[in-house]
Amino acid sequence: MKKETVYKIFSNIPTLHTERLSLRPMHPIDAEDMFSYAKREDVTEYLLWSPHPSVNYTADYLRYIQSRYALGDFYDWAIIDRESRRMIGTCGFTKINTDNDSGEIGYVLNPDFWGRGYAAEAAKRVMEFGFCELGLHRIEARFMQGNERSLRVMEKLGMSFEGYHVDEIFVKGAYRTVGICAAVCHKTAK
Repeated sequence: MKKETVYKIFSNIPTLHTERLSLRPMHPIDAEDMFSYAKREDVTEYLLWSPHPSVNYTADYLRYIQSRYALGDFYDWAIIDRESRRMIGTCGFTKINTDNDSGEIGYVLNPDFWGRGYAAEAAKRVMEFGFCELGLHRIEARFMQGNERSLRVMEKLGMSFEGYHVDEIFVKGAYRTVGICAAVCHKTAK
């Protein structure tokens, strides 16, 4: 896969659907919904970013994301609960390695929706898109040690646990150990 192909696809990021969810581009009108979870310490405890300080900060972030979508170098969708029509989180690729046909997925979900299988449902659809539409061979996901919820999502996705990288990252004043899970597409090589 070529970088240009990825840029072309994500500069007009498609909307994806599951039984209960729609995955669509994020918009500034999502600021209130995103801020409702992005401001929470329990949401950001195992993430690289800190809680959003205000709804204006969230709105500015979402406006910035529009420029990244236009360039085709941002690969994250808003997770929309089709029943309530609320943005309840995000899911997508944190990176895509075109040289090796691999990607890394990530997801964040509003705690009001934890425990209902939404994260796995969204991530499964993103993985299907990665394998079938992007032609990826390998998709991995990372989690900070202690984030058992995220590990359970990865297990539900059929990903294999590959191990820990001890003190791999320095975030929020501490070194954190990171676990890696992955899945591969077993089609024949190019």
